[in-house]
Amino acid sequence: MAATWAMNSLGASAFLLSIMSTFSTLPFFLFTLPAGALADLMDRRRLLRVFNCWLAISAGLLAICGFLNRLTPEIVLAGVFLLGIGFAFQAPVASAAIPEIVGKEDLPSATALGGVQMNLAGIIGPAIGGLLIPLLGVSGVFTLNAAAFVLVFFAVSSWTRKDAAAFQPPLESFFDSVIGAIRYMRYAPGVRVLLLRNLIFGILIGATPALLPVVGLKVLHFDSVHLGFVFTCMGIGSLTGAIFILEPARKRLRPNQMTLLTGVVLAVSYALMAVVRNPQVFLLVAAIAGAAWTISASELWVAGQRVIPDWIRGRLNATHMMVSQGGVSVAGILWGVVATTFGVQWALISASAMGILSALAAKRLSIDFSTAVNLDPHPLPALGPIHYLPEPEDGPITTAMEIEVAPENHVRFFQLMVQLRMVFLRNGAFNARLDQDMTNPNLFRFYSMVRSWSEYERVGQRITRDEHALWAELWTLHAGPEMPVAKRYVGIQNWTPAESLSSRLTPISGVAR
Repeated sequence: MAATWAMNSLGASAFLLSIMSTFSTLPFFLFTLPAGALADLMDRRRLLRVFNCWLAISAGLLAICGFLNRLTPEIVLAGVFLLGIGFAFQAPVASAAIPEIVGKEDLPSATALGGVQMNLAGIIGPAIGGLLIPLLGVSGVFTLNAAAFVLVFFAVSSWTRKDAAAFQPPLESFFDSVIGAIRYMRYAPGVRVLLLRNLIFGILIGATPALLPVVGLKVLHFDSVHLGFVFTCMGIGSLTGAIFILEPARKRLRPNQMTLLTGVVLAVSYALMAVVRNPQVFLLVAAIAGAAWTISASELWVAGQRVIPDWIRGRLNATHMMVSQGGVSVAGILWGVVATTFGVQWALISASAMGILSALAAKRLSIDFSTAVNLDPHPLPALGPIHYLPEPEDGPITTAMEIEVAPENHVRFFQLMVQLRMVFLRNGAFNARLDQDMTNPNLFRFYSMVRSWSEYERVGQRITRDEHALWAELWTLHAGPEMPVAKRYVGIQNWTPAESLSSRLTPISGVAR
């Protein structure tokens, strides 16, 4: 709020006002995925202290520049970008830290309370900012903002974990953690659908932070108090939608129907913003847009949670944030250019047209499949005996298994193998292929390769109930006299004769994997 008013006071154009949303959300696109990996690798309390220090310093620098009369549009944008970096790193860490604070038994209540808190902050924050700017000036508001981050720093420092055990870093490295998230997105079609929907939604909803200040300041000529009320009304609409509309609507409508309807409501809201010039009616339209925003965002988020397994939830949650905020960043530039070139009214009408297109896209990119997904862990059964074990980091590990399939079952067999190949690739294998015997066309050999023995064990534990069902159906197609037995091979990395394979394997007995 203070940054927007400061930019307007400096005589900024509609384009500069619009791209403020780009500078605030672009860090989410650039840094949220690495931040999600850090949240899984490092002490989250320490990370929260670091990021709140960053936020306090960023707000403090804006305050100092304001008191010294050194604020320029470039400095304001740089300050907004620095604050965006802090929030981009803080968001996934804070989300992942909730179970450490309250424990599993209170997690649903804590999550709901966090959502209400954010909506209340969206109501109270802009109103307080609009009231304080005439009294303290933008520099004073920046100072209060910096002081608030310092208070959060001390609150985090006094936080006592629910589980008092010392922090234990995971087995994966930072690089492997990030690559694992990218790999899962590549080979999980449902996740890709949701990411595309989040991107479209981000571009659509990005018209609100990009164009609302332009309409309020340049068209309706609001002062800081009334501009704050615009965002407060959006917060009220958001809270109303979350409390009074969301749950009843979920009982009557499927998730995709809700996102389709909210897309239409947003389209109508943007069209009304383009023509309404009565301040009271404009505030009502802003509240309606806020409700539609919250309902659609909530359904997309819940659908995302349904299709993400626990072992990679933090990183993929960060990816969802990254994609949606990346859409908002693109929208700031897109709608800013349209508003500068053709006028803010045409920009809002264009956003309204995109709302209709997003509703049409919702029909083709349905998220209803998420309600039928079962991601409960169901590890693979023993695939055959192992008499020697490699070291955890030895590899690569190749698993080979032969299966004989009758000709009439070939079509279903290939359908299953396409899905199982995706299962192994997204869960950690870097190669998975199927070979056909050139002497017996009904005999097939399936290979999968992972980087190390420890990764091999992780892949088996990551299998979900739905994925296990595919594996179980595969065995029903086997036509051979005996059930297939998998064999595992460890790759030879050192070809020096003295370093033989037997020296790298530890004999064991009675172990089957």
